[in-house]
Amino acid sequence: MLDTTAETAPDRRPAIVICAWDADERAWDPVEDLSGEPWSPGGARTIAIPSAAPADLAGALVEQLQDDQTRALLLVGRSSIPKGFQVQMRADSHALGGEARIDAISPSVARATAHVAEIVRALEDAGLSASSTSEAEDDAGSYLLYRVLTSLREGVDTPAVGLLRASANEPDVAVQRAVKAAAEAMARHLSPLPRRRVG
Repeated sequence: MLDTTAETAPDRRPAIVICAWDADERAWDPVEDLSGEPWSPGGARTIAIPSAAPADLAGALVEQLQDDQTRALLLVGRSSIPKGFQVQMRADSHALGGEARIDAISPSVARATAHVAEIVRALEDAGLSASSTSEAEDDAGSYLLYRVLTSLREGVDTPAVGLLRASANEPDVAVQRAVKAAAEAMARHLSPLPRRRVG
C-alpha cells in the first residue's frame, strides 16, 4: 500500500539555491540521472535557478532568499585564475562593465555570509586545489554577490551566501565535485525549519 501522506507531505528540509550565472556554463547540472531529481546535500534540498541577464537574475535570487525556507545561496562560475578554485569573500559596489557604484546609498563593500574557511577546507578534503580571496573580479558573479548580500534582511538567521569560482581549465567533473563539496559544507550550518503547527 502506498503511503500517500508521505508522498504529499511538504519537504521540510532547508533549501540551498545553487546558481551558475553564465548561460554557457554546462559543468554544473543538478539533475544527475534519469530520475529527474536534483542532487541535494545531506540535510538540505537544492533549488536550481537558471542563468539570466544579471539584473534579472539578481532580482530572482533576492526574491528566492526572501522565502524563509531558503537558507543559503551558492553562486558558481569561472575565473581568470590559472588553476583550481577560489571562494570569494567580498564584493564591491561596481555597476556591470564600469567603475561607477551601483548606487550612492549602499555600502561600498559587502562580505560573504557563508563560512568561507570551511568551504575551502571541504574543497581541499575533496582533493581539489582551493583558496579564498578578497579580490573581486569585474564580472556578473561579483555583481550578483554584491546585489544579493546588500538585499539581505537583518536578523538572527541570515542566509549563507557564497561565491565559488573555478579556473577555466578545470574539467566539468572537478567543477561538479567542487560544487557538491561547497554545498555540503554550507548545509552543515543550516538551521532546521521550524515545525508547522497543526490545527
